[in-house]
Amino acid sequence: MEHVTRIVIIGGGPGGYEAALVAAQLGAEVTIVDRDGLGGAAVLTDCVPSKTLIATAEVMTTFDSSYEELGIVVQDDSPTSSARVVGVDLGKVNRRVKRLAVAQSHDITQSVTRAGVTLLRGHGRLEGDGQAIDGSRGVVVELADGQTQELRADVVLLATGTHPRELPDAKPDGERILTWTQVYNLEELPEELIVVGSGVTGAEFAGAYQALGSKVTLVSSRDRVLPGEDPDAATVLEDVFRRRGMNVMSRSRAESARRIGDKVEVTLSDGRVITGSHCLMAVGSIPNSEGMGLEAAGVKTSESGHIKVDRVSRTSAPGVYAAGDVTGVLPLASVAAMQGRIAMYHALGDAVAPLNLKTVSSNVFTDPEIATVGYSAADVECGKMDAVCVKLPLRSNPRAKMQGIRDGFVKLFCRPGTGIIVGGIVVAPRASELIHPISLAVDNNLTVEQVASAFTVYPSVSGSIAEAARQLHVRKRAEGS
Repeated sequence: MEHVTRIVIIGGGPGGYEAALVAAQLGAEVTIVDRDGLGGAAVLTDCVPSKTLIATAEVMTTFDSSYEELGIVVQDDSPTSSARVVGVDLGKVNRRVKRLAVAQSHDITQSVTRAGVTLLRGHGRLEGDGQAIDGSRGVVVELADGQTQELRADVVLLATGTHPRELPDAKPDGERILTWTQVYNLEELPEELIVVGSGVTGAEFAGAYQALGSKVTLVSSRDRVLPGEDPDAATVLEDVFRRRGMNVMSRSRAESARRIGDKVEVTLSDGRVITGSHCLMAVGSIPNSEGMGLEAAGVKTSESGHIKVDRVSRTSAPGVYAAGDVTGVLPLASVAAMQGRIAMYHALGDAVAPLNLKTVSSNVFTDPEIATVGYSAADVECGKMDAVCVKLPLRSNPRAKMQGIRDGFVKLFCRPGTGIIVGGIVVAPRASELIHPISLAVDNNLTVEQVASAFTVYPSVSGSIAEAARQLHVRKRAEGS
């Protein structure tokens, strides 16, 4: 009788459920152990909810910033009033957010169960200090009903994700001091929101709540917002934030946050105190790797608690793989899913290509959005990649002019000799949709000549990508001669 590989996946986020679908398709016997619902944080408390909220904010921003310029007339009972014409019912928005998240989780659950995967609701951990004689490992599951179940697995995939980091003196209460998983319980729009942390999460929520109508203060411990992104892109976004009325406090580190009645006081390291109606803490995340039996099983972790993996998702323990944010490789749902799929291809002996982070496209869902792929300006500056760069502002694009778009640009990087495109950045509304042709170019080693010669629609914002490629072709030839 042919042996069927038994796979246990701990965690039902993108890394877990995508791996389960692949493993089931390849004929394995698959069990997912999950605590909160399939989809994980990406679907239930992070990507899907936040981008749904941002979708409403995007409509508000588009209307507020361009309706007069585009000739739209709004009938108002008090034409002389300077009050905002359009408002938002945050309770209704958040109910929609949670409804869509649950629906998405339900759809994923149906797909996984149809594939023949067994679902167990509970907390899983590795058992013992290694493999049994037959090469299998034990997994102990503490079920939601209080019982315990023991499983045997030929392969274990750890995809347990992360949770929001909390400052010792800024404990969230879920009402006035919040993490990004708690904001969807708000029924009323925060009048004055203090956002602590200017990374991707902080910037996205700061921009969204400002668009929805909150007065926002963004506290950044760094010189600029989005310190991990392209400097030109971050500068554009910070300028937009300030122009729209946001109070961006650079080089300001929050030490504590405390609730005083219906207000929150945030104390900075230099002694200054900021007061608002609500405070959102966006100061990073912590891997869910404790209580997993990792050390006893021989699974190595970093000082931060992230599980160490190679490019095919293997940990230091035979038969144990890991995927997603718990690995600290790149905190993107798309990367988690790819890590999970790669783990299953490798474990089940299928053809597999190691993870290549230089073909990963990512997006910051602010307004304007910031989409990136491939090598960055920092990579070029430090000598990691020898490349020629062209930056083309969108204000010269005819479609952008028609839509009232003033901010943003397209930036491309190519090798000076071959002209192969190795990276790109788009700063624009819906940049997440515009980055795809650049991603295809990077992934398939296309040259600037090839991208420049492909037809684009006129007028279109994507026309700026072809124009940047044309300018880069000329620039490359000039520098090569």
